[in-house]
Amino acid sequence: MSELEQMPDQEAELQESEEEEELFYTEIDELQNHGIGAADITKLKSAGICTVRAIHMTTRRNLCKIKGLSEAKVDKLKETASKLQSASFMTATEFSQVRSKVMYISTGSKSLDALIGGGVPTMSITEAFGEFRTGKTQIAHTLCVVAQLPLAMGGTSGKAAFIDTEGTFRPERIKSIAARFGIDHEAALENILFARAYTSEHQMELIIELAARFAEEKGVYRLLVIDSIIALFRTDYAGRGELAERQQKLNIMLSRLTKIAEEFNVAVYITNQVQADPGSNMMFVSDPRKPIGGHVLAHASTVRLYLRKGRGDERIAKVYDSPDVPEAESPYTISNGGIIDSSG
Repeated sequence: MSELEQMPDQEAELQESEEEEELFYTEIDELQNHGIGAADITKLKSAGICTVRAIHMTTRRNLCKIKGLSEAKVDKLKETASKLQSASFMTATEFSQVRSKVMYISTGSKSLDALIGGGVPTMSITEAFGEFRTGKTQIAHTLCVVAQLPLAMGGTSGKAAFIDTEGTFRPERIKSIAARFGIDHEAALENILFARAYTSEHQMELIIELAARFAEEKGVYRLLVIDSIIALFRTDYAGRGELAERQQKLNIMLSRLTKIAEEFNVAVYITNQVQADPGSNMMFVSDPRKPIGGHVLAHASTVRLYLRKGRGDERIAKVYDSPDVPEAESPYTISNGGIIDSSG
C-alpha cells in the first residue's frame, strides 16, 4: 500500500481517535468555566498539570507546592475537578470499556508481538533491559516508525516522542525503517518529537513539557520512548550514600510516566541497563545479570522484557514480568529495516 493510499485511512483513524479521547480526559481550561481563575490554570500548566484528571492524580501536598496556590485554592480545585470528572468507583464493565481503547504498536516482529500479547500496549509502561547490542534501541526506533502506520498495519496513526539520554537516537535509522514500511522518510521524521536530556532533572522537565504538549495536541501522540530511563540517574547520584535519594527521584519520574500513559492513552517504552548479580554464584541462579533500578522500576513497569544475544545475528526476548502473558521467549533479528522475525 502506497503512502498516498494510506493517508485517507490515517486521517479517518486520527479523527476517530480524537473523539474517543474524550473518555480519557477533560482539558484543564474547562475549570475556568467553573470559577477557577485563568492565572491559576496557567500555574497548573507550568507544573505539567494540563487536564482535570491530572488534578486527581496529584496530591494536595504537591499542588500546594506550586507557587501561588494556597490550601484554600487547592481545596477548590479538587472539589471542582471532582464535579467535572469523577475519580470514584466504576463497575468492571465500565472499566472494560476503557481498556477496550488500548492500542498495540507492533515491534516489527510478529513473533515478538505475539510474545507480549500483540505489541507494545498503550496505557502502560513497557521496559526492555539487557546488555549492549541486544536491540533495545533498535526496538525503540522501529516503534517510532510503526506507531505512525494505520491500525491495520500494526500502528496507531499517531506521532511519537523520543527522549534520548545517551545519544543513541539516529535519524538515519528512521529513514531506513520508513523505507521498509513504504512511507516517506521525511514525513516519518517530522512525526517524531525529539529531545536530548543531559541530567535527570532535565529529563523530568522534558516529561512535564510533554504532558502539556499531549494535552494540547489531543489524541495526536501515541508513543513515548525514553532511552534509557536510568542512565542519567546513575551519573547524577553516585555511591550508596545517594542511593535512597536516587530511588526517590526515580520513583517520582516513573509515577509521572504511569499517569501520562493512562491519562493520554500513550504507550511508554523505556530501556534499562543491567548489572552483575552478586548472587549469581549460587547454583540456582542461571543468569548473572539483573536490571538496574531495583523494586521501584520493577513495580512501575507493566511489561518487562529481558533481551539477550543469541546465535549469530539472532536475539532472544524473554517476558520477565507481565500481568497479561506467561513467561516465555521469542527470537528476533535486527535488520536494516528495524526489528524483524528471526529466520532461524
